[in-house]
Amino acid sequence: MAASRAPMRYASVALAIARWGFRRRRPPSPSRILVLHHLLLGDTLMLTALLAKLRAQHPDASIVMTVDRAYVPLYAGRPYGVDVLAFDPRDFGCFTALLTLPRFDLAILPADNRWSWLARAIGVRWIVGIAGDRPAHKNWPVDQLVGYSPIPTAFCDTAAELVAGAAPARYRRDDWWAPAGETAVHLPDNCAILHVGASSRLKLWPAERWRALAQALEARGLSIVWSAGPGEAGIIDAIEADPVHARIAGTLTLERLWRVLARAQLLVCPDTGIAHLGRIVGVPTVTLFGPGSALICGAGSFFADMPYRAVTVAPFPCRDQTIQFFREVSWARRCERLYGDAPGRCPRPRCMEAIAVADVVAAVDSLDLAVRRG
Repeated sequence: MAASRAPMRYASVALAIARWGFRRRRPPSPSRILVLHHLLLGDTLMLTALLAKLRAQHPDASIVMTVDRAYVPLYAGRPYGVDVLAFDPRDFGCFTALLTLPRFDLAILPADNRWSWLARAIGVRWIVGIAGDRPAHKNWPVDQLVGYSPIPTAFCDTAAELVAGAAPARYRRDDWWAPAGETAVHLPDNCAILHVGASSRLKLWPAERWRALAQALEARGLSIVWSAGPGEAGIIDAIEADPVHARIAGTLTLERLWRVLARAQLLVCPDTGIAHLGRIVGVPTVTLFGPGSALICGAGSFFADMPYRAVTVAPFPCRDQTIQFFREVSWARRCERLYGDAPGRCPRPRCMEAIAVADVVAAVDSLDLAVRRG
């Protein structure tokens, strides 16, 4: 039987109510700060701007961020002096681990305000979250609600606005040390990682487009390495039935994938967590956006100096939903429809099919890669 989130939820609400009358006051100079969330990889990595700003505004504070257990090794080098804590809402031990830590002065909720109840339960003195979360009871324990950006803004920059003060300095490659260890993966020289998997079938690019892109990149002196996530080897098989090029299909941990990307000349992938990891690593990255927003999930101001290009067709007629993290964001244009033929679902990835190979090749060429000629 799968573990449930209910025990942590019930315990958080009960203890939060018990502590409701405790004095709540924003500390002028917090010494212990908690960034509390349970986001997917890409969203977690976009919080780097928030971490940078917290460190700039509170240089002497102890900063802790909760992350999915699988992401913990990426943070071994403590970027911006931040410590991470493995967090799984289905593991009650994570609740007790937070409860036994020294009390936090400030908690930042960068996405889902449901964690405000947990923050109140563990005795955080002041809680800051983004306004507009639904349903409303998520917001009740929050002390300060900050409005979502009223103008089109990348999420990395929006998250940083939860902290008062000047925008953080732009990201640089040496702001984040690579995880320790060797890749133990043989890669050809001048390799281009083509990561073809995605969290949704509606983010998959047609197989024939990947084949055509591979041919164009080989003509530019790049060696092709196919990549996909766990259980996605079949996607590569549909592109290249007879193995010709190297493959890394679901065989690498995130820290090993980091080191592979650091050795690559290029990464091309759909809008997935790997795209955001590419920006952190600093490998020239081209991201294909279908249902997702190239603006919200783009480089923004914080990652503007990274070698990165977004390829999308905008506007696209059915990329018309305006919800971001359960909030109504009037300028957002994205799509979270599920795959399928049922009403309200999308039967095929038309927004991905609209992306032409020539546009992706043009994006690659604009990066001006330093390909080493043999």
